[in-house]
Amino acid sequence: MNPPIRKIIHIDMDAFFASVEQRDNPELRGKPVAVGGSRARGVVAAASYEARKYGVFSAMASKIAQQKCPNLIFVKPRFEVYSAVSRQIREIFYSYTDLVEPLSLDEAYLDVTENKIGMPSASIIAKEIKARILAETNLTASAGVSFNKFLAKIASDLNKPNGFTLITPDKAVDLVSSLAIEKFHGIGKVTAAKMQRLGISTGADLRKRSEAELVRNFGKVGHYYYRIARAEDERLVQPHRLRKSVGSERTFEEDLTAEADMLERLQFLAQEVAHDLNRLQTTAKTVTLKLKYFDFVQQTRSKTLVTHLNAADAIFTVARDLLRTPQLPQYPVRLLGISVSNLLYAHDLAVNYQLTLDF
Repeated sequence: MNPPIRKIIHIDMDAFFASVEQRDNPELRGKPVAVGGSRARGVVAAASYEARKYGVFSAMASKIAQQKCPNLIFVKPRFEVYSAVSRQIREIFYSYTDLVEPLSLDEAYLDVTENKIGMPSASIIAKEIKARILAETNLTASAGVSFNKFLAKIASDLNKPNGFTLITPDKAVDLVSSLAIEKFHGIGKVTAAKMQRLGISTGADLRKRSEAELVRNFGKVGHYYYRIARAEDERLVQPHRLRKSVGSERTFEEDLTAEADMLERLQFLAQEVAHDLNRLQTTAKTVTLKLKYFDFVQQTRSKTLVTHLNAADAIFTVARDLLRTPQLPQYPVRLLGISVSNLLYAHDLAVNYQLTLDF
């Protein structure tokens, strides 16, 4: 007997950080807004749709963003506000199902195959959730509905902002075949470029390749590529998944050479990592710095501490020391990342441990 077809929703908030800033400051509405960075330096963490029309996107150097959009307005990130709104949205999710898998502050998977309101239509639930998010937070979200996680994620991206897309089983393979390879969730810019060099530009091209060939060219992830080219994804929505690490990274439009620029990026990455640790109610003992140079050579530097940490300042301090040890990068840097591991979750502590936060 075949298992029942799952009903999966992927909800993705539209330009979340920037939309919250526009909601809370009427003077920013309808204007190009960048969260993070400044006119002189730094990196854009999020961009409003008005800014995206000029080609401004997250992870872009502020000076490049300014060049693309001279009227760009920079605002400082307010993670505590984004977190509070995220919790508000998550409560809406839980009123329909307990099978909620948050991916970040602004997106999550929901399995509504069986749900708390007894509604057989996942599309109706998704539209209801979108309406409630708008009514309760004055923010818009895009929703994708399908029978697996990969397709639901693809669907939520197709008609942003404030979009809704349903991918049914009879339409799935044709839709995947028509997609440009860079639109596939899980295939980044570097992998997409490699695929294009191999003559793989669309889902249809990917589907023509054997599993053995994909594994030979891309390693173990080739198995995943083989399956998603056929619209197959057996991953379940995991509401209580305990993550073994937390991280954040950014690829830059222009390679970094100055220590000050790298440190500015690391400060923001440390804030993102600390925020996730807070959300997951966990602390970390190991900090890892990831460096990718202009020639795509990758390097990691790690340090394991005596005690656990979860504050942005502490994470940044360790990452800064790793950047300088054994020496500052000698080549231009195109990507920086911070990840933390050796996690200790609050509910696993035998004693009443009080998490310290810098928010």
